[in-house]
Amino acid sequence: MAESRVLVLDADEERAQSLRSLLQFIDYAPVLQERCGPLTTSGAKPADWVAVIVGKVLDEGALNGFVDWLKRDHLHPPLLVLPEHQPNASTRFDLHESACIALEMPLKYAQLNELLKRAGLTRMEREVLDTVASKGPTGNSSAVRRVRRMVEQVASFDTTVLITGESGTGKEVVARAIHAQSRRKDRPFVAVNCGAIPSELLESELFGHEKGAFTGAISSRKGRFELADGGTLFLDEIGDMSLPMQVKILRALQERSFERVGGIKSQRCDVRVIAATHRNLEDSIVKGSFREDLYYRLNVFPIETPPMRERLEDLPLLIEDLIGQLERAARGSVRLSSETVNVLRTYHWPGNVRELSNLVERLAVLHPGAIVRPQDLPSRYKPAGLELPEPVAELSVERAFERGGRPILAEMRVVELMPHSKPDPVLPPAGVDLKDHIEHIESSLIKQALAQSGGVVAHAAKLLNTRRTTLVEKLRKYGLQREDRDESEASYANEA
Repeated sequence: MAESRVLVLDADEERAQSLRSLLQFIDYAPVLQERCGPLTTSGAKPADWVAVIVGKVLDEGALNGFVDWLKRDHLHPPLLVLPEHQPNASTRFDLHESACIALEMPLKYAQLNELLKRAGLTRMEREVLDTVASKGPTGNSSAVRRVRRMVEQVASFDTTVLITGESGTGKEVVARAIHAQSRRKDRPFVAVNCGAIPSELLESELFGHEKGAFTGAISSRKGRFELADGGTLFLDEIGDMSLPMQVKILRALQERSFERVGGIKSQRCDVRVIAATHRNLEDSIVKGSFREDLYYRLNVFPIETPPMRERLEDLPLLIEDLIGQLERAARGSVRLSSETVNVLRTYHWPGNVRELSNLVERLAVLHPGAIVRPQDLPSRYKPAGLELPEPVAELSVERAFERGGRPILAEMRVVELMPHSKPDPVLPPAGVDLKDHIEHIESSLIKQALAQSGGVVAHAAKLLNTRRTTLVEKLRKYGLQREDRDESEASYANEA
């Protein structure tokens, strides 16, 4: 199984055998290999292993080629590097630090076990993200159906797409859906948040740099354009990009070529560009903070993601989908009652789907595996009339007696007391059939009263504070009469 296979690249036979024994001890399946070159032509796939341990290699060039082959798959396993490749292994292999981790020597069981578990969880989270991306935005509202239609229309073309919408509306989900439905789906999807990277570093991040290009550039490094070659480059929050960088991005889009920082050689790139922003770029053009020519270069096929307040009918499906993601990623589970979902429909959701995702994960932590009621929600999500006091713990002590008559504490229960004030009912955005709703409530309360009174109509009438004849009529109305009623019930029915 790929979830447990670990590739060991090490020409040191004694150490490789030691690694084999240790991996088998912690229930992983080691695959020992002296040479990494043949792997790239043997039909193997990067996803075949949960991690790759890299030690002594006989051919450095083959190792570099092997790592480049791994990086073609964005779900590639992390490298766990032995002392031969430390320090600065992530820089040398042009990998993010989280994908290139140093293994301490002598090998420690606890460290290796923890790293492999973390690698497995990371793979699961990425697979979940890919599954969600292939489906596109969740929901059946007209706004979401419109977005899905546009994704299907543009996915098969290499057209540049500009995705706009408020923060947290799922712009990256739309971008990943376009990639997943395109002919480039088996190639990398590389995302860059242009607003999160300082402007002086963004050029190097996007186009790469040559050795010695600036202080600290101890080796050449590929940029995101090169890493996305053959795939899709997602430029998130492009509206936050500085004007000098906008000029360079425009040239790369027009000519499909670029130069690394400190380099003089132009490099071609086969990349489909998808950009996204929460800003109104037309306003930014008027203010002089965004180039008009770049805007028209990006805005070939615009897609606008709808805010949550315009798609509240999707709320149940979104919640179900988010809970499913948590469960598949082994990060807990929770359930929300229908009343809770109705309460959440009344909230304005300034943070959109991202805020809903955070809330679901928070509830899974606070109420693991439980059903969340309206009173369990954080205060900001409750309407003013739904403020409830905290449950009061009441200790109910029952005494039992052991042989010899000595009393012991037999049971201690926590009783949740009902609040004295009744919350106002919540009207769903789509409205309700008032007559049916009231009849449903009335029928339900009558059934509960009959159950509590042992089926005696007279007692049930007292619980409901109504006349017995009125209750009998209600029983007939809702078809609740029973053939095995006791004599008193029969007499009341005849009297009525």
